Amino acid sequence: MPIDPKIAIGAELAPQEFSWTPSDVQHYHLALGAGARPLDPSELRYLDDEKPQVLPTFATVAANFHATEAPKVSFPGVEIDLAKVVHGSQEVTVHQPIPASGSGRTTTRIAEVWDKGKAAVIVQESVTVDAEGNPLWTARSSIFARGEGGFGGERGPSESISLPDREPDETVVTPVLPQQALLYRMCGDRNPLHSDPQFASAAGFPAPILHGLCTYGMVCKTAVDTMLDGDSSRVAGFRARFAGVVFPGENLSIQIWKDTGRLLISASVLEREAPALADVVLTLV
Repeated sequence: MPIDPKIAIGAELAPQEFSWTPSDVQHYHLALGAGARPLDPSELRYLDDEKPQVLPTFATVAANFHATEAPKVSFPGVEIDLAKVVHGSQEVTVHQPIPASGSGRTTTRIAEVWDKGKAAVIVQESVTVDAEGNPLWTARSSIFARGEGGFGGERGPSESISLPDREPDETVVTPVLPQQALLYRMCGDRNPLHSDPQFASAAGFPAPILHGLCTYGMVCKTAVDTMLDGDSSRVAGFRARFAGVVFPGENLSIQIWKDTGRLLISASVLEREAPALADVVLTLV
């Protein structure tokens, strides 16, 4: 049986110890499209050689940044074919601005396994501390495994966010470069779904798709640049649900509403009028 909730829920994964450098941070930001305004001082803060400011979404790649092999969906009680898996949701809470370089230790457990009928959702929670044990960030993520439901588990809650019934405060179009997925996979996510046309076709897609976490980071950067004067230290947390597929070469239409202590955001693919990210909340410090 690919999923055994009795074994999976509560299981702890092997801790990850890792470090990162300003070059890793620069690389990550470039993979999100940073540098498109090369004469803008606020844009160049992302690419400083010694102390680049760090988007909180860097937390999603820091531990595996130098991985060179495709990931495996193999956890206690969980064995799933990678071709069946897409990212479901992601949330990061930063407890201090992420430094430009440092070391961390991440501990992760499987928090929940939901049965959606034709699919399963596996939720992981992780805590990352620095070399002295001080908290850096916590994260919660889910993966959506097609064809792996029907094991009799609970369906799980709905966490939808209602957007304001008014025009957004800002609407921004952010281009996705044709080579964006190939750039982003160099941040440690070597899933061939994002680079290999044959693998993508076998998984049911007409072409390789953009990493959900690349869309996630791009939307966070757009919100920071548009609403927070390019100051990523004003972000306490960022969460989103992956609502649709984005292909390299398309454009993201990002709508942003101001709300008390937070920004509410929706992102769609401009050309297809198709959802990309939903239930997006950027929490302010």
